[in-house]
Amino acid sequence: MLLTVDVGNSMVNLGVFDDERLVANLRVSTDSRRSSDEYGLMLRDLLALNGIDRTVITDVCMCSVVPPLTGVFEELSETYFQVKPLTVNAGVKTGLQINYDNPRDVGTDRIVDAVAAIELYGPPIIIVDFGTATVFDAVSRDGIYLGGAISPGINVAAEALFLNTSQLRRVELVAPASAIGQNTTEALQSGLVLGYAGLVTGLVGRFKKILGDDAKVVGTGGLAGIISKVADVFDDINPDLTLIGLRLIYEKNQGRTREKPRPSPQVSD
Repeated sequence: MLLTVDVGNSMVNLGVFDDERLVANLRVSTDSRRSSDEYGLMLRDLLALNGIDRTVITDVCMCSVVPPLTGVFEELSETYFQVKPLTVNAGVKTGLQINYDNPRDVGTDRIVDAVAAIELYGPPIIIVDFGTATVFDAVSRDGIYLGGAISPGINVAAEALFLNTSQLRRVELVAPASAIGQNTTEALQSGLVLGYAGLVTGLVGRFKKILGDDAKVVGTGGLAGIISKVADVFDDINPDLTLIGLRLIYEKNQGRTREKPRPSPQVSD
């Protein structure tokens, strides 16, 4: 089985694939202070709870936007699964042509999402990923990654309001009954949820003027479901897009992760 690992700024999403079938989807919070052993024990227990023996994991493919944790999860792979992971970076085959001033500046999760979206939906396509940042990516009719837009994520904006004001509080991120909030909670929900729906609708419209009105729009990330209820622009919501993209990239590079890590040298007394 293949273990896919998406190390994000807020969450680490992990998927276990049996061929093309996703049989387990696991999530743990991102904490760069944790060691590979701590994450390894958490992952071992989560796999067991899902009825998966860690010994059936034969390959690992990962992407990371948290540099301090990239090596942690690479070490975890070698220690707990005895396999050298395929880490998506500039030297990995993705099949994606990138038209960006500096292609190395594109987050690997954005590349992975684009690879999955092209395979599943076909270009032209707009991907909206609701994570720590809300990220918009554009793929042309020819399947070329063009770039996109980045804005603060909804949770980041909500937390900034709470931390930087004296009287505003944390609220549940749901749409209020009316855009005109009649109390502070409703006013915050309107600004955050409906405000971000307006952001999404506006940027998607601008992207379509460049890509074409037939460009498909796919949402992913933790809050995609909430925004899709109030922004009627999505053709599909796919929370597993990044994990699927990792599986597809693994298949393009199949064989590289077969290399087993060298055992640690034995130290004699």
